[in-house]
Amino acid sequence: MNVFDWLSHMDVPSSQRFDVVEVKFKGGRKEYFRNINQLEFYTGDCVVCEMASGQHIGTVSLQGELVRLQMKRKNVVINDDLHVIYRVANEKDLDKHTQAMAREMPTLYRTREIIRELKLNMKLSDVEFQSDNTKTTFYYSSEERVDFRELIKLLASEFKVRIEMRQISLRQEASRLGGLGSCGRELCCSTWLTDFKNISTSAARYQNLSLNPAKLSGQCGRLKCCLNYELETYIDALKDIPAVDAPLKTKKGIATLQKTDIFKKIMWFGFDKETNWYPVAIEKVLEIIELNKKDIIPESLEILTPEPDKSLDKGPQKLNSDLENLDRKYSEEQKKKKKKKNRTGKNKNGNKPQAAAPTTQQSKI
Repeated sequence: MNVFDWLSHMDVPSSQRFDVVEVKFKGGRKEYFRNINQLEFYTGDCVVCEMASGQHIGTVSLQGELVRLQMKRKNVVINDDLHVIYRVANEKDLDKHTQAMAREMPTLYRTREIIRELKLNMKLSDVEFQSDNTKTTFYYSSEERVDFRELIKLLASEFKVRIEMRQISLRQEASRLGGLGSCGRELCCSTWLTDFKNISTSAARYQNLSLNPAKLSGQCGRLKCCLNYELETYIDALKDIPAVDAPLKTKKGIATLQKTDIFKKIMWFGFDKETNWYPVAIEKVLEIIELNKKDIIPESLEILTPEPDKSLDKGPQKLNSDLENLDRKYSEEQKKKKKKKNRTGKNKNGNKPQAAAPTTQQSKI
């Protein structure tokens, strides 16, 4: 959700500046406001914005020509209906905004209690108070249509504000709440992903992933958005992979396809009474399929052992050369220390060994 203004170094006359500013609110929500007073803003400034009812404080996230491009991408029409920015927030505005934010968590817990009392089939995920304490937005998710008219009456009488109920999807709920994914990074939907595309189990099949719901599901309980990231690459690579509809027939036995290495273009086959899998190149698989169609049974599969990629060893530096040099340096230092220790002839206590006492015959001589 963070953006980088790569046009910030360009000086544009104030009369030619684009007068619409992008402002970010809680949960990554972004809206566009007109800067009719030609105020000078910096990214991260807190500003007081006009809302449909009252005022709200947000953070400037983008301005200038990039805002025009963003509005064009999101199909936002530039007209006089856009709300305006009043001023840069002062200390009094920020104190009022902090007080409004402090009411959100107690309101969330109390509203959940009311929902349980009314036995409504809905999940309340977040509450957002407007900075002037005149309006509250409740974000909820539900699998079915909910009649919350009685709920709105109870909330309006208890909190003395204007109530707005907004239904969001489970993916939008995860993006608002945030969290860490199984990859160890922050969720894509809460950091940069804004458009949620359709994701099906066929995306996992194309990538040879096990159809395990526990591994394929994200924090939202739906299929992970990252299943679509490499899907097109896999689909392009699969164009060269033949479809093996039936086992391959050889004189050694019937070979069944076990797995496919899409990018190395190798298919692994196994015989019925064996536990070993044999790698076969795609060209050989196509050849065996054509022979089986002509009722010709070959002797056996051509067993290929894929050779390591030697392209990494070419050039002045090898892969992980820094680690290899460090290990070599350490081992050479250890050898030098041992040689130096042997030259000094010291024992384990660090003292030189004393000469042996002469025998009786030597003393007589």
